[in-house]
Amino acid sequence: MNQERIYQVVFGPHISEKATIVAEDNSQYVFRVANDATKPEIRKAVEQLFDVKVESVRTLIQKGKTKRTQRGMGKRNDVKKAYVRLAAGQEIDFLAAE
Repeated sequence: MNQERIYQVVFGPHISEKATIVAEDNSQYVFRVANDATKPEIRKAVEQLFDVKVESVRTLIQKGKTKRTQRGMGKRNDVKKAYVRLAAGQEIDFLAAE
């Protein structure tokens, strides 16, 4: 996988309360990914970016909220997230990766 495609697949970590709880308990990390990204692409991108061994990838599409605006009802964009489980003993330090 070339460098351009890696940065088109994985946008960055998704930081939330649930994501930090999952990271502490299960060695899982949550990433925001492109809507057209597949699980094998996400696996390769994370392995190449952070030099870790990925055990499994689970994805979901979070539907955008419907919000009322001055001009009627609007809708935020949908977001695809990937829960990436690393092999035993592996971890990602986001501060060192920059």
